[in-house]
Amino acid sequence: MTGWKEKLNGDPIPWLLEADHLQPAVRYFALRDILGYNQDSSEIQEARSAIMSTGPVPKILDAQKQEGYWLKPGPGYTPKYQSTVWQVIFLAQLGADGDHPAVRAAGEYVLSHSIASHGGFSVNGTPSAFIHCLAGNLGAALIDLGWLDDQRLQSALEWQARMITGTGIADSKSKGTLERYYAYTPGPLFACGPNGGLPCAWGGVKAMLALSKVPPSLRTKTINSSIDQGLEFLLSHDPAVADYPFGFGDKPSSSWFKFGYPIGYVTDVLQNLEVLVALGQANHPQLAHAVEMVESKQDSQGRWKMEYSLNGKMWADIEKKGQPSKWVTLRAVRVLKAASPEPV
Repeated sequence: MTGWKEKLNGDPIPWLLEADHLQPAVRYFALRDILGYNQDSSEIQEARSAIMSTGPVPKILDAQKQEGYWLKPGPGYTPKYQSTVWQVIFLAQLGADGDHPAVRAAGEYVLSHSIASHGGFSVNGTPSAFIHCLAGNLGAALIDLGWLDDQRLQSALEWQARMITGTGIADSKSKGTLERYYAYTPGPLFACGPNGGLPCAWGGVKAMLALSKVPPSLRTKTINSSIDQGLEFLLSHDPAVADYPFGFGDKPSSSWFKFGYPIGYVTDVLQNLEVLVALGQANHPQLAHAVEMVESKQDSQGRWKMEYSLNGKMWADIEKKGQPSKWVTLRAVRVLKAASPEPV
């Protein structure tokens, strides 16, 4: 059996472990996820501390209002990439310390202002504006930032699971009930209005991302059922081809095949793999072509390029598009390590 290190054209690990004031979180995640350092180790603690003092996280927090939001009060979806919900998503992806007072204030603000009366996350705070990509991104981020014990988050995760399974949810044409489908999410599984009412794999990946972070011992019956249905859907297509249902055009979005970081509502083949691996599917035969695609994108040094970037749209730029990316390399190595562990 070939281990993950043998699949690399070079050794990127020393590069990922560099003390880097521009992207300090890469060292932290490499120590934790690639080398397996204990969270209590001095190296991990030093790397985690650097995240809060240098790089993009302090720049994002510098733009935060005292009340915990960015730009304007309210649900915080617009303007895209600079308003509140996006900052919570990005802070989690960039390794921010969830116990930091400003980060904690941001989480509290979202839980207080971005949940509709049915208990699920909403684009504009109304029940009709639930959508899986936002709900999954926020659920995953808030779990990473330490909010899993909060009843509001648990209720939001349960609502998302019910929207996938259809448990107790009325048809979108029903009236007089709060627990029904609406135009944004017109039906079960990952039905999506912007995707022509068809199941949206971007939303599916985001939803499974959030639910994968709920420890198995804390998963409700509905969450377990939704994960089973989500896996069946994501594995019903070759992730390398990504020909999931799409309501417009005649081929999958090119965004599937461009790896970048951080990740908003768009997703890519690599994140699909990350989610499937997290849900125990690392050795599923349906992943083989996608893993080969990941391997094929590395350069001679075992590094991957930034192919998709939100630079210029966020409060802080990350890495240069078209250049070798520590973030994308970290993501790729994580997946390869899970799919091809070192022989014992």
